[in-house]
Amino acid sequence: MTPGDPEVRLTIQNPAPNPDRPAEAPLRLPGVLLDELREWLAQQGHERYRAEQIAEWVFRRRVERFEDMTNLAKPLRAWLAERAAVACSTVLRMACSTDGTRKLLLGWPDGAAVETVWIPADDRDTVCVSSQVGCPVGCRFCASGLDGVERNLAADEIVEQVLRVARLIDAEGGAPARGRRATGVTNVVLMGMGEPLANYRNVVRALRILNAPWGLGLGARRITLSTVGLPKQIRLLADEGLPINLALSLHAPDDALRREIIPWAERVSVAELLDACQHYFQRTGRELTLEYVLLAGVNDRPAQARALARIARRLRANVNLLRYNPVPGLPFERPDAAAAHAFQSLLREQGVNSHIRSSRGSDVAAACGQLRRSAGGGA
Repeated sequence: MTPGDPEVRLTIQNPAPNPDRPAEAPLRLPGVLLDELREWLAQQGHERYRAEQIAEWVFRRRVERFEDMTNLAKPLRAWLAERAAVACSTVLRMACSTDGTRKLLLGWPDGAAVETVWIPADDRDTVCVSSQVGCPVGCRFCASGLDGVERNLAADEIVEQVLRVARLIDAEGGAPARGRRATGVTNVVLMGMGEPLANYRNVVRALRILNAPWGLGLGARRITLSTVGLPKQIRLLADEGLPINLALSLHAPDDALRREIIPWAERVSVAELLDACQHYFQRTGRELTLEYVLLAGVNDRPAQARALARIARRLRANVNLLRYNPVPGLPFERPDAAAAHAFQSLLREQGVNSHIRSSRGSDVAAACGQLRRSAGGGA
């Protein structure tokens, strides 16, 4: 497996057999496109228009049981219960940060588990979604890749993470002490466990469902995909007709340092990445964001800020700076606030729009770079 592969080629296991259901695996509805659902129903002798009704219940009303789909005839509900599934995950544990961030450890029927994070704010409810069980990239400063990658997540497993959080919002009326009722998930970021573009087909399918009017109905501007940088896949994504926000996890402005802290960078140069990102901007019109984790004494020097500014100006990109979130056992240190602001000031002096991101949920290991298939921090 190399960074140039179209995806990490791992087998997606089906749920364990249920003696009360047919031998074939159930159709997992969160990962099914509307036209596919219409065709499936028609092949089984049911009216095609039922697909719109089912999609409404799954994505907009967010029910988990077919018996609650009250505008469907009881025989159809019983038939669906035998052959399809709305939710396959189990919430194994949930941790709540002092800042209101929630981290969910979700388990799947094959024993795999991933973490999903709900980040509430006054004006939005963001879900940080995982795309793989573990991560193959192995960034030296990140917990998600310490145990390698187990498998890709299927499209329904990616979408179901968003639905899980949406149901929490429905049940709780938004984040604690916000003083208003939330309307549901407003933003999705693929910044959890895994490299999204290494699971290309499943991620793109999930994006279509998140974006579709019959699905979650999230506008492309409200969806962000963060990638360590696979040039071929960035170019493919540019032509998918899904003009989502693209964030490049750069973390170093030159090849030598980037290859020290990101093993996958050994096969992909910064120049190749910049060419692919320029293609994405030209095709979609979406401004890019450069993600840059500041590691004390490693990549936070003035010369590196000036080099990063040159890259950002070339791409007309914004820069999000994030101070390293400590991971037990890793040899990096978090720079202090003064060092981070000094780095930001150098970028701004060079005409680059730069922000320092706050670390949400760090007390329950839910912040960027801390996800590791463990809910931590208490339930």
